Amino acid sequence: MTMSSFAKVAQDLLHSPRKWLVTGVAGFIGSNLLETLLGLDQHVVGMDNFSTGYPHNLEDVRKTVGEEKWARFEFIEGDIRNPEECRKACSGVDCVLHQAALGSVPRSIDDPGTTNACNVDGFLNMQVAAMEAGVKRFVFASSSSVYGDSETLPKVEEKIGSPLSPYAASKLMNEIYAGVFSKVYDFQWIGLRYFNVFGKRQDPRGAYAAVIPCWIDALMSGRRPVINGDGETSRDFCYIKNVVQANIRAALVDSPEALNQPYNIACGDRTTLNELFHLIKNSLRAHIPAIAAIEPEYGPFRKGDVRHSLADISRARNLLGFASEYDVAGGMAECMQWYVQTMKKS
Repeated sequence: MTMSSFAKVAQDLLHSPRKWLVTGVAGFIGSNLLETLLGLDQHVVGMDNFSTGYPHNLEDVRKTVGEEKWARFEFIEGDIRNPEECRKACSGVDCVLHQAALGSVPRSIDDPGTTNACNVDGFLNMQVAAMEAGVKRFVFASSSSVYGDSETLPKVEEKIGSPLSPYAASKLMNEIYAGVFSKVYDFQWIGLRYFNVFGKRQDPRGAYAAVIPCWIDALMSGRRPVINGDGETSRDFCYIKNVVQANIRAALVDSPEALNQPYNIACGDRTTLNELFHLIKNSLRAHIPAIAAIEPEYGPFRKGDVRHSLADISRARNLLGFASEYDVAGGMAECMQWYVQTMKKS
């Protein structure tokens, strides 16, 4: 059997370990990055202030990778809004995977000031600290929300609209600052515009929970999930393992042509909310047959949401070697057992 291209990247990394910093390491995406990097025998520094991340996510990683690999992890409880803590975290690091941010469009509308402090001021603190520490590559989480009111489908990186929320504005500002740093300081960066990421360790019960864990939690509790609008709103849902792959590729790519620009990270396919509901329900029925009779209820459209989202991932494919190895159905099937086991315990 031929080794997949990413398997080869992972194999090469095993033979040439680096020191990584993952910010937001106790969060959903950060903890999955940590798990993969430790599994590849990398040395990882992680920073989190536990505002949206959880200690139990780190414990879950520890149980998954085992004590020998866990010993390569150093945790710093710190806040990206504190420049000194950012400097401490960046010391001696080769690559930064900056995931720390205050997510959620509705949260940013409710509290734009805190969103800006975390996502813009915090981002700038991390960039300055990474630059001063001589970090070789700065990879950060951007967002599909930067496309704003652009109706162009599929979304291509060079065509964005006006932001529709403070969250979107903060992510666009990250890309603007990164572009300035590459021009003024010759600082290498890659921004990853995530499209609706899902997978294990995604919080189902917070005030701003993402739709997939929220609906799984509702169905497992015997409640009717709420669909905002008519259910024909569509998204390009992306499984977490695709995102982990993209981060590692972005950190390691050595082609000058690939640097200092944003990339769409998605599956390159659209799923309506109605289709998503039935996919989740059918995947969950294998574990809990009683949910077969539950149907969704429909609420108002959500302020700040775009109607449709679909990514063109050709830039990431051509320049990073990215491949969406999991479609929505494949990702859902792989992580559903984790959701069931975890939510039954909680």
